[in-house]
Amino acid sequence: QVQLVVSGGGLVQAGGSLRLSCASSGRAFSNYGLGWFRQAPGKEREFVAVISASGSSTDYADSVKGRFTISRDNAKNTVYLQMNSLKPEDTAVYYCAADRNPRPTRNKGEYNYWGQGTQVTVSS
Repeated sequence: QVQLVVSGGGLVQAGGSLRLSCASSGRAFSNYGLGWFRQAPGKEREFVAVISASGSSTDYADSVKGRFTISRDNAKNTVYLQMNSLKPEDTAVYYCAADRNPRPTRNKGEYNYWGQGTQVTVSS
């Protein structure tokens, strides 16, 4: 069983930065692929970024590419999402998720465990 606890959300002005963290209590954290997703009001949950178990492979949604960076520290059982140059359209609840597949995809349906989500609000 993997439990994920998300932190780091908040209110920021457009152009600002935030770093989200997602800490796991699971013993096999380093075996899991990890992803970040977000859900804005009235919209479906969408893919943001993914990182492989080893950390050697990453993928980003086009809307965040070049602004967001996903990383992981397997020694700390934590995955991060560094968000720079934030825009009002980045406003959403952000979730992290873990996949038993060490090389996960953008498909949210394949993820096995989800964190509780954290609100990110970007004001214009």
